[in-house]
Amino acid sequence: MTVHSQGAVTSAPQDAPPKSAGLPETPAPATGTGPTPPRGGGKSLPTGWLPYLLVAPAVLALATLLLYPLIKNVILSLQDINKVEFIQRKYPFAGIANYTELLGDSTFWTVVVRSFAFTLANVALIMVLGSLIGILLNRLGKKMRLVLSMALVMAWAMPIVASVQVFRWLFDEQFGVMNWVMRTAGFSGYEQHNWMETGLSTMVIVTILVVWGSIPFVALNMYAGLTTVGAELYEAARMDGANGWQTFWKIVFPNLKPFFLITTFLEVIWVFKAFTQVYAMNKGGPDRASEILPVFAYVEGQSQAHYGLAAAISVLTIVILVVVMSFYFRLILKQEEEQ
Repeated sequence: MTVHSQGAVTSAPQDAPPKSAGLPETPAPATGTGPTPPRGGGKSLPTGWLPYLLVAPAVLALATLLLYPLIKNVILSLQDINKVEFIQRKYPFAGIANYTELLGDSTFWTVVVRSFAFTLANVALIMVLGSLIGILLNRLGKKMRLVLSMALVMAWAMPIVASVQVFRWLFDEQFGVMNWVMRTAGFSGYEQHNWMETGLSTMVIVTILVVWGSIPFVALNMYAGLTTVGAELYEAARMDGANGWQTFWKIVFPNLKPFFLITTFLEVIWVFKAFTQVYAMNKGGPDRASEILPVFAYVEGQSQAHYGLAAAISVLTIVILVVVMSFYFRLILKQEEEQ
């Protein structure tokens, strides 16, 4: 509303933009939503195809390195191929005979139970000890944290075969350090004691090796996760009188639950398919009493020349691992939905 000098009142629209004196009006931009044509007159690819083109090299590599061998392995598991058939290049079709033989073999189920027990013991020790060391890293001073982190990285970076050889020296029957330690501590019967005399003792040594080599991954990731937890949460817990154990379960674990889920998931996969540590330590012995599924498949295929049966073992190993992991996938997806 505008008041003139004579007193007359006139109305004006309230949403009219003010005009700047002396400036030309700029035309309104075009409201069209069509794509800008490419320079040079070339045709652009449809937008929907771009993501597929970007992931195509990775998919092709995975199909070549993983999918094709897996399909060939499944086909091999359906054939009755032993040493004679392999030399004669004959590949008789056996159907599910290899799977039927395995599922009815008590030795196979013994190896399955041993594999699960081995995985459960290793993952539990790795997660508990790795988490404790990660908490220790978070509480140490800068210099001691650096020293411990370097030690963890060096243990993690050590080649598996080299670490197996070191452990074989430690538990050597004649010159092993462990026999010397036990004798020094006053225990009798450790003069040239064979630590790998039984399958159980061999699996214990392999478990120590696997845990030692896997703790750095969990500890360093645990420390990295703890740095994301706000200091005010710890302060509030202390003010409420919470002890260390209560602080962990009420503050640390809820905030790092995704870390524990995904780390445990990875550790289960890595331990369940562990081959080098078990085979290099004692070749699955004595008397095949320390074999787990990957070693069992290798021995059947390479040492016993039962190629079709070994392929069936590897396929069943994959199936068992997928079934076990499906329950864990449900936990991870449920966690994501809750967030």
